[in-house]
Amino acid sequence: MSEHLLVGIASILVFGIVAQWLAWRLHLPSILLLLAFGIVAGPITGFLNPDEILGDTLFPIVSLSVALILFEGGLSLKLADLRETGHVVIKLVTIGTVITWCLSATAAYYLLGFEKPLAMLFGAILVVTGPTVIIPLLRQIRAVSRINSIIKWEGIVNDPIGALLAVLVFEAIVISGFGATTWAIVTGILLTITNGVVLGGLGALLLIFLLKRYWIPDYLKNAVTMMIAILAFTLSNLAQAESGLFTVTLMGVVLANQKSVNIKSIVEFKEHLGILLLSSLFIILSARLQLTELSQLGWGSVAFLGALVLLVRPLAVLASTIRSGLSWKEKFFLAWMAPRGIVAAAVTAIFALELTEHGGYQQAENMVPEMFFIIVSTVTIYGLSAAPLGRWLGVAQPNPQGVLIVGAHTWARNIASILHNKGFQVLLVDNNRDHIKEAKLEGLPATYASILSEFIHDEINLGGLGRLLALTPNDEVNSLAVLHFAEIFDRSEVYQLAPKELATNRKESVSMPLRGRLLFASQTTYNDLDQRFKSGSTIKVNKLTEKFDYKAFQDRHNGLAIAMFLMTQNGNLKIFSTDDELQPLPGDSLVSIIDPNAVDLEDQTVINANSQEATMEYA
Repeated sequence: MSEHLLVGIASILVFGIVAQWLAWRLHLPSILLLLAFGIVAGPITGFLNPDEILGDTLFPIVSLSVALILFEGGLSLKLADLRETGHVVIKLVTIGTVITWCLSATAAYYLLGFEKPLAMLFGAILVVTGPTVIIPLLRQIRAVSRINSIIKWEGIVNDPIGALLAVLVFEAIVISGFGATTWAIVTGILLTITNGVVLGGLGALLLIFLLKRYWIPDYLKNAVTMMIAILAFTLSNLAQAESGLFTVTLMGVVLANQKSVNIKSIVEFKEHLGILLLSSLFIILSARLQLTELSQLGWGSVAFLGALVLLVRPLAVLASTIRSGLSWKEKFFLAWMAPRGIVAAAVTAIFALELTEHGGYQQAENMVPEMFFIIVSTVTIYGLSAAPLGRWLGVAQPNPQGVLIVGAHTWARNIASILHNKGFQVLLVDNNRDHIKEAKLEGLPATYASILSEFIHDEINLGGLGRLLALTPNDEVNSLAVLHFAEIFDRSEVYQLAPKELATNRKESVSMPLRGRLLFASQTTYNDLDQRFKSGSTIKVNKLTEKFDYKAFQDRHNGLAIAMFLMTQNGNLKIFSTDDELQPLPGDSLVSIIDPNAVDLEDQTVINANSQEATMEYA
């Protein structure tokens, strides 16, 4: 029996992570594969039975997992960022929430045949979109305008608001179901809010107090944080049923917006834990579905889905974006992004069980398959169509080729000029005003800022940018910049110059885990490149042909040319690095650093490091 339980628990973890990895490799929404793995492992093959494996601990585990996911969502919500997003997000999470709730509840009553209390609860749960669904989709879609910020923050704010709204409606149903008066219902709702504010606030203040006085060692910081969050969630639920979700969300928001202690390591740990919990929960909940339940879905479910996608969401966005300054294309795209995810699934499963067993609402069992149908359908519809729609509207670029360049000194500007002139989006960032002034005079997009600033993401527009090049003379700054942007661009797309220690075979001051991919070659440090350009080296773009291929190019320059970039025929930009041997093909354009005495008879674009003008040379 114990071996059976071990295999079941291990299978949940393995299926979840494998599904996440496959989704990344196939560029598909991860939730689709998670649901597919769970349904195949559960109702189709019968290999996985979460109720048998976890028994009575199933829903306490689900509740705690959802609580930690919402806590992580709260940690992502900085009120300053929300204010920067503008009044559009405020309207979406107020006016839009009310419209979504009312219209969804009405549709559930008439199209799904739910009783009024269940329809109100179902509509409240559907308010939740959530960052666990939105952020992976945005990462895939890569919106290039302010629409990215609006969608992201709407999802983050909607998570706790929708969960709180669902909890309050659930409380009203449970209390009224036992013959309580209206005053008792109001009292229950007020207690839920009070418990959340008091316990969530106290939990956050306790953690801040302990961290500020260094009473918690670094290796216990994450464990103590999780302990306090779980304790606050449990105490809140004991004091007022189902109020813990609001409590932990508020605790996360308070921690995210305080300035007394650094919680970056906590945020990173919770993000990693969130992925593990998210993957496991989707496998567990989808494996619990019964084929008989899914077979009961009919045209009413399809009509309800159509109402959500084609009526409820567009009306909510339309009402929330009046006089917003958004273009019709941005509004259209915003109206086409409302997938539901793990929080909606888990909350529905928990409330359905409670209402069925203790509230006498047998119809509540139908909420679970309906919600999973909505999750699968909305993720499929939005996940597969949002990217091409965004490209058609001009508000998204799923495979951005632009480059964020850290450092705007002379030869960094020359590199940017080459890429800019070839049609690639570039942005130079430097805290040297003279460098930024020169860049702007040369017609290059540039921003005066510290790349290590806490607010750098607010100061620059990353739309269309897909990788980072750290080209400053300070190896530590380059490494910190790489770490700062690795979670945005992914570690495979952040590059820096080789630290000078590598060229002198000295002990490294910047270890491998703390730096990005090394640009060009192991000897191309800042000092090496700076000396080359001062000696008259130039940056050239060579069009490779069948006769003049990459080997011929190397032979012509005696192997002394430094290959930097490869512009492929299909418009992609590839970067040479020490860990990736690119294979240039005929028709590709090669960007390289050429010795001043080298002679190139092919058509080429030349930028001299000591000149601000580009010239064309022909054979």
